[in-house]
Amino acid sequence: MSAVPRRDTGGNGALLTIGEVLAALRGDFPDVTISKIRYLESEQLVHPQRTPSGYRKFSAADVARLRYVLAAQRDQYLPLRVIKEHLEALDRGEPLPGQAESGAGPATDEALAAAGPMPAAEFAEAAGVDERQLADFVQFGLVGTDRRGRLQAVDLPVARAAAALARHGLEARHLRAWRTGADREAALLEQLVAPVLRARSDEARGRATEQVQELAGLSAQLHTALLEARLREVLGG
Repeated sequence: MSAVPRRDTGGNGALLTIGEVLAALRGDFPDVTISKIRYLESEQLVHPQRTPSGYRKFSAADVARLRYVLAAQRDQYLPLRVIKEHLEALDRGEPLPGQAESGAGPATDEALAAAGPMPAAEFAEAAGVDERQLADFVQFGLVGTDRRGRLQAVDLPVARAAAALARHGLEARHLRAWRTGADREAALLEQLVAPVLRARSDEARGRATEQVQELAGLSAQLHTALLEARLREVLGG
């Protein structure tokens, strides 16, 4: 992820309208909207200037910060509260923490799990879906909630993939088969590593983790190969 300027305190440079900012961001973030930009402003993640008539005017630094926020959500699945902490640290002259500073790729399962439960609105924002879509994902078992209606950050990749498929016309109800198939595969893999886990030692758990990861990769390869073969038949290839 590229370096991000500190909060603009009113320096020189051309200022952009919110429509111009939207046009500048759309190439890299096709789902961004004016409402999204306004929401990020309301969350104090960007601080555009205001004309006497009340119109927003964004500096180059504002646009860079918006790019940082959108990329952190899309690529690292970071919740807004964490992104805000990063930007506040930057404004204080401190280095950005961890992944955000180094420009690392998508968050690992461990990093997502460490992020813990997220309120539904925040999860939906990070996943790039509206709350109605998210409710459908929950209803059809793609993601789950706890007793307080929160969702786990580790499920963000599922929600984002489901949202991408939805843009092609596959609704949450259509994706139930994927979840059912994944549950069956997981149950089968669990049976394979169960004998190792019975040892109840850290070493055994480590071996089981490695075995499951390898099996999951092979399963994904098989699924892709089978799907491609079937689609070739469909397309008459």
